[in-house]
Amino acid sequence: MSDERDDTQPTTGMLPTATGLIPIPTGVVRVPDSVREASYETSHTHPGDQLSAARRFSYVLLLGALTALGPFTVDLYLPAFPLLQAEFDASEGAVQLTLTGTMVGFALGQLIVGPLSDVVGRRIPLLTATTLHLIASACAIFAPNLAVLGAARVLMGIGAAGGAVVAMAMVRDLFGGRRLVVMLSRLALVTGVAPVIAPLIGSALLEVMPWRGIFVVLAGYGAFILACALFALPETRPKTERATAEKVSIRHRYRVVFTDRVYVGVLVIGAMGFSGLFSYLSSSSFLFQQGYGLTTMQYGLVFAANSVGLIIGNQIAARLAARFGPQWVLAFSTAALLVSAIAIPVSAALIDGPWGVIVPLFFFMTSCGFTFPCAQVLALDRHPDAAGTAASVLGAANNGIAGVISPLVGFVAAWTGGITPLSMSSIMMACSVVAILSLWLIVRPRTLGQLAD
Repeated sequence: MSDERDDTQPTTGMLPTATGLIPIPTGVVRVPDSVREASYETSHTHPGDQLSAARRFSYVLLLGALTALGPFTVDLYLPAFPLLQAEFDASEGAVQLTLTGTMVGFALGQLIVGPLSDVVGRRIPLLTATTLHLIASACAIFAPNLAVLGAARVLMGIGAAGGAVVAMAMVRDLFGGRRLVVMLSRLALVTGVAPVIAPLIGSALLEVMPWRGIFVVLAGYGAFILACALFALPETRPKTERATAEKVSIRHRYRVVFTDRVYVGVLVIGAMGFSGLFSYLSSSSFLFQQGYGLTTMQYGLVFAANSVGLIIGNQIAARLAARFGPQWVLAFSTAALLVSAIAIPVSAALIDGPWGVIVPLFFFMTSCGFTFPCAQVLALDRHPDAAGTAASVLGAANNGIAGVISPLVGFVAAWTGGITPLSMSSIMMACSVVAILSLWLIVRPRTLGQLAD
């Protein structure tokens, strides 16, 4: 069969090419898909294409700092969980709920900031949200009990959402096609590595300060982000596009993204990947420190080792996605998530000590590194006119669903007699299965083409 599709042009029409419009000769012309798509892409440019390499690098640094505020807000205090449990005389599950509250707040904040940034621009929602984060961090420093700390953590999550969703939306404002893959892979690297290195930094901080000092550091980081947003980040949402967005209701923008089959599918994949990752994060301090007897610094080093896997996955994913398509990278990475999750309890039963868990976890983290940027690319590349909304829903699903699912490890542990490799990996396995089903039943990789240049 020919790979060309009948596409007739009327004699009075014009045919778009890379150099302009040409008249159609008398009769009917059959235009191959490849010619039409190539002519469109070569004539379509993005604002970021005109930036120098140095300017693009500066955007990576600034937007990476914005993106990292969320993961650091969520994970910097994880090594302090046993200290919180002792000071407030609370259960493991109660302490884990402060993490759930942060992630739910992070999800809600993105649902607010994203659509708002499509209408009023990127800077105003970012400045407002970051200010809220700074105030909430001060409340957490002086929290007298776990309930007040939990409320402060919800507000911190809402405030940190501004950096996450605005950073992705700004990238989509500036870039498209394969360059979008590269830029989003850099942000996904921050999104993936920050949750892993944050506990390492938190462990180091606990060596020199009490757990409340962690929130002093977060308040300082929030102040730094606020300064960057004020003085270093320009507005990337043109006024003309904001005016157009004002005429389109928020309900309509949500309808657009949720009626896109591919977007919904990668939304599920991303959420399941994050849920598996946070199931590990929320239970790892208890597993490694109480179960295997690691010190806070040793526990932090375990996270540092896993961060290498995320870095490897992110960097390789960008190249493979540009060459083969992000959907086929996801086909590999989701299967690898399941295999490595299954390997965790098997390896732990065969090898004494923490290494039986650490090694398969490294491969799970590497698979996450492949998954996250490819899911973001497939989601955002399809919705340039509603990038804020698309990014907010993606981030909200990742963190909101992960916030609901990750505490299930604690409930499984209560049923099985404690947090073990099996109780932790059981949730990770379930999330991996759902991600695989979503890819093949909803996204359907064979129906998608390659990314444009």
